[in-house]
Amino acid sequence: MKELIQKIKKENIGKIEENISLKKYTTYKVGGKARCIVYPTTIEKLVLLIRILNQANVLFKIIGNGSNLLFSDKDYDGVLIKLSDFDNLEINGNRIIVGAGYSLIKLSKIAMKNSLTGLEFAAGIPGTVGGAVFMNAGAYKSDMGYIVRSIKVLTPDYRIIELENKELNFHYRTSFLKTHPKYICLEAVIKLNYGNKDAIDNLMKNRLKRRLDSQPLNYPSAGSVFRNPNDMFSGELIESLGLKGMKHGGAMISDKHANFIVNFKDAKSEDIMYLINYAKEKVKEKYNVDMIVEQEFVNW
Repeated sequence: MKELIQKIKKENIGKIEENISLKKYTTYKVGGKARCIVYPTTIEKLVLLIRILNQANVLFKIIGNGSNLLFSDKDYDGVLIKLSDFDNLEINGNRIIVGAGYSLIKLSKIAMKNSLTGLEFAAGIPGTVGGAVFMNAGAYKSDMGYIVRSIKVLTPDYRIIELENKELNFHYRTSFLKTHPKYICLEAVIKLNYGNKDAIDNLMKNRLKRRLDSQPLNYPSAGSVFRNPNDMFSGELIESLGLKGMKHGGAMISDKHANFIVNFKDAKSEDIMYLINYAKEKVKEKYNVDMIVEQEFVNW
C-alpha cells in the first residue's frame, strides 16, 4: 500500500489523508481507521485514480458525508474516495446543474433563495448530492427521483455518460446507482418549480422545527435505520415492543424516536449493529415483518 500511495501522490491527484479515523467521516462517529482517503480534484484525476487502483487490485469506495454508512470497527485496508472538490453549481432559471460533492442542505437553501420549490424535503438531510441520488434520499413524501432530470456518471469502463431519470430506476430509498455501485455519480441536473420565496422559507423552517422536536439530533446517528414497511412506521413497530431506550455498549435505540440508533457514549460499530439486528429480529418475531435497513454496512 505504501508504494501505491506514493504513486497516487506522484500523479498529483489531490489531497491525501493517511491512517485516518473514520469517526471523523461518518455521522455515527464510529469505525476503524482508513488506510487512505483521496480527494480527486477533477474528473480526469478521478479516472486516473480508479485506473491505478484497479490495476493494483486494491479495494476502494466513494463516500460522501458518511451520513448513511456504518463502517465496522476494523481498519479499512483500501482507498476511500471523497468527491468534495466536485462542488460546481450552475443555476439557469429553474434548472440546477450541481456537482456530486455539493451539500444537499446547502443546495436546498440556495434553491429557496432563488424562489425555487421542490427541494424543501432535503433541508434536513446531511448528505451530498451524489449520496442522495445514490440512495434516492427523501422525506415528507418526496425524494430525489421527483426532481433529478439526469446525472453524469463514470462507468466501470471509464466512460463519462448521461443517465436520464427514467434510466435511474428511482424507487423508495434505492436507485440504479445503488444496484450498480461501480457507476459513480459526478454531477446531477435538477429541475424545480418557481414558488414564493417566503412560503418556501417558512415551510423549511417549520419542518426543521418538527425535526428538532421529533428526532434525537443531540447525539450522533445516521438518521432513520429502517425503511417504513407498507402502511406502517418502523419507529412505531419498534416502540410497541418496548425497545425505546434499549442500550448496548455505547449505543441506544433512541428514547425520542425508535427508528434512530444513537451513539450516546463512545459506541463501537458492533454496538450499533447489535441493536439493528435485535430490533429487526424482534419485529419479525412479533409482526412477521421483514424490516429493510436503510443504511449501508461497509467492511464487515
